[in-house]
Amino acid sequence: MRHKIALAAALLAGTMLTAGCDQIKQVTGGSEVAVEETEFPERVFWGDTHLHTSNSVDAFGFGVRLGPEEALRFARGEEVTATTGMKAKLARPLDFLVIADHAEAMGATKALYDAPRLLIRDERMKRWYDLMHEGPAGSQQAMAELLDARGRNDLPQALTDADAAAERTQSIWKDHLKTVERYNEPGKFTAFAGFEYTLMQGGNNLHRNVIFRDGIDKVGKVAPIDPTYKNTPDEIWAYMEAYEKSTGGKVLAIPHNSNLSNGLMFELTAPGGGPMTAEYARRRARLEPVVEITQIKGDSEAHPFLSSNDEFAGFGVAGWELNNLLMQEPKKNEMFAGEYVREALKRGLLIEAQTGANPYKFGVIGSTDSHTGLATADEDNFFGKHTGNEPNALRANEAQNLGTGKGRFGWHYLAGGYAAVWAKANTRAAIWDAMARREVYATTGPRMTVRFFGGWDFKADDLKGDWVRAGYKRGVPMGGELAGKPGARPTFIVSALKDPLGANLDRVQVVKGWVDKAGKAQEKVFDVVWSDMGGKRKAAGGKVPAVGDTVNVATATYQNTIGAPTLATVWTDPEFDPKQRAFYYVRVLEIPTPSWPAYDAVRFKVKLNPDVRVKQQERAYSSAIWYTPTA
Repeated sequence: MRHKIALAAALLAGTMLTAGCDQIKQVTGGSEVAVEETEFPERVFWGDTHLHTSNSVDAFGFGVRLGPEEALRFARGEEVTATTGMKAKLARPLDFLVIADHAEAMGATKALYDAPRLLIRDERMKRWYDLMHEGPAGSQQAMAELLDARGRNDLPQALTDADAAAERTQSIWKDHLKTVERYNEPGKFTAFAGFEYTLMQGGNNLHRNVIFRDGIDKVGKVAPIDPTYKNTPDEIWAYMEAYEKSTGGKVLAIPHNSNLSNGLMFELTAPGGGPMTAEYARRRARLEPVVEITQIKGDSEAHPFLSSNDEFAGFGVAGWELNNLLMQEPKKNEMFAGEYVREALKRGLLIEAQTGANPYKFGVIGSTDSHTGLATADEDNFFGKHTGNEPNALRANEAQNLGTGKGRFGWHYLAGGYAAVWAKANTRAAIWDAMARREVYATTGPRMTVRFFGGWDFKADDLKGDWVRAGYKRGVPMGGELAGKPGARPTFIVSALKDPLGANLDRVQVVKGWVDKAGKAQEKVFDVVWSDMGGKRKAAGGKVPAVGDTVNVATATYQNTIGAPTLATVWTDPEFDPKQRAFYYVRVLEIPTPSWPAYDAVRFKVKLNPDVRVKQQERAYSSAIWYTPTA
């Protein structure tokens, strides 16, 4: 039955395109594999671009013992044993995975753990060694102290020795690439080479995940680099440009957790406060075409302080809006504008109007940032942020802030998200190229199928025919750009289909941002199609009534007796001004469903604290389509 639902979903979404197929060749394991590539992207591929294993300094320190091989086996759908001994398996395998272990101190905690205690001279390192050998609680305490020292630039010299770190990283990286090649199967499952560049001075999160398009023949010529105490991303950009020049390969970076950067991720100025130049803007947009909008440590789409008229702003911000990543600097209200994606898109329009280039013309994806080696994003199968947060009776109520017991609690972690990519084949080349052209979207976990096209002459009747082909032939997909057309208004094809194994849909919204005549950035959210649109749910005063709620918290269940399995429409911007720069993106909302703490309460028979989140409306965010006026 599930196979029939999935096939119907693909057909309704207009994804079954077969004409115009070409063959591409991808090198894997030293040999060429021919893979058929379709004329247009015929299906969406699901993956995680942000997973950590025991090679990451913090993941191992927290207690995880799963390495890259177990992580790849799990992502492909195999059952593995989690660090805490439980069996773990995805209900549906992923299509691709990026293991993004931290370049910084790669393998250092494992090396410390394995070292003879008698040879450890530094007293702090000896303490961390002892704590890690005590078990999960001790490991969490050790990592809390280690990360605090990192944020204050006060790590022991033995952990920052450049030569020793480079030698250790090179050895781990070499073995890692061999594992990635072994599990990469073009056409079936894509394993990418990548790492995390952990830029984080003072605890302000400016991390980037670096993802290579190439295989071991090119990526093996370089090694991950450690940001040590850098303050700006210039070093990693220079590294990427040097890689492309020396190997002929391709690489991109994905900023993440902008919500914990304390306003520094999406600045109006250049880093350090000087004026942003067009050269800087173009460089950033080329090297960082995608941003991670949602993950375990909160959602970065919109904040109520910035978007007070948006009733659905602020998903997943609780607990993460108090301070930066390492809780070393309190957050002020004026910082929010540099942290949330919608505001960044608006700032990009302002900068483009001034310089002619937009540094924030990016697509969006979700990913997990799991430090368990397990890429899980389903509420009923959430294996936690780190080993101490793997399924247990205490995690939803108990303080889980790196073992310090303050500020953030277990339930503040989100179970998502995932990256959705519209690609022409399941290969490194096709998926990476889709990211580079921004034809991607994010979800908070559910696998909704979302299409979004912009053009100038789409009509409602297009939905009765081959509208996907029409979208590509007569318009641009998500991530694309529309140039002005005299006398015309932009029209958009919007389609969303529920996760075949998940909840019905509440509504689809188009979020618009623009620069007004006074040179100020504005935004507006339009409800464009919703369930029971012609029935009881009639818009009044610019608002659509709530969809309802079927969640039974006591049993952690819901019913698909409300909402709709699919929503589609052709929408025209009623307030379009051809002289104003603008962007449009889609937000899709599900009906309310139980959150992972609700599933935990039933599974472990525990009573949740009153403030614990027990239900939510999961969602998807498309990449934007930009409109630029003609000169």
